[in-house]
Amino acid sequence: MFIKSEDYRLEVLRLYEILDTAAEANFDNFTELASLICETPISLVSIVSKDRQWFKSNKGLAADETPRSISFCGKAIEQDKPFIIEDALADPRFDHNPLVTGAPNIRFYAGIPLTVEEGVTLGTLCVIDTVPRKLEGPQLEALKRLGQGVTDLMELRRKAHILKNLSALFPICSWCNSVLTADAEWVSMNSYLSDNMPSTHGVCPTCLDRELELLDNEV
Repeated sequence: MFIKSEDYRLEVLRLYEILDTAAEANFDNFTELASLICETPISLVSIVSKDRQWFKSNKGLAADETPRSISFCGKAIEQDKPFIIEDALADPRFDHNPLVTGAPNIRFYAGIPLTVEEGVTLGTLCVIDTVPRKLEGPQLEALKRLGQGVTDLMELRRKAHILKNLSALFPICSWCNSVLTADAEWVSMNSYLSDNMPSTHGVCPTCLDRELELLDNEV
């Protein structure tokens, strides 16, 4: 499922708590592999926020972020498939882009959308070159698989943070996930959350789809 609501996408991005975090070797491994496989000097894990693209992992680029308005990844997250520009100077969408006409002199770009469980794309795994080129079939297939690996890593990272935060708040049984209350009673996780945690105001993708379908039927 591919959701295009930008407000929803930005809310999901906030939940992943990844923007402006420190470098992590697990992400760097993916950019190293992407550059080796695709034979490009630059590879990035790019996270696209409201006004900028920020690089969680950066191989070969002398910048930590760039404005979203001139980013290739800002276009790539609007797709549900790989976004490839073989020669940026020959593409009217990018031929006047300052990242093309000046440093880092982008000519070739291939970005794999990082679409998470909520159905939104938070960024890309991309490779960049300073000369026009194409990706061979096996290279593109490998890049797609690496992109899925980055997405899986983001999901695991988020879930690990959630568990860490929960375990810091209250004792959880490592076998059955029951919670020890302040009254020294073990209760189910659902019961504890229902009694002690405030509700949030959001809409899950399933409910959003149902509501959109109802609106379509009314029209």
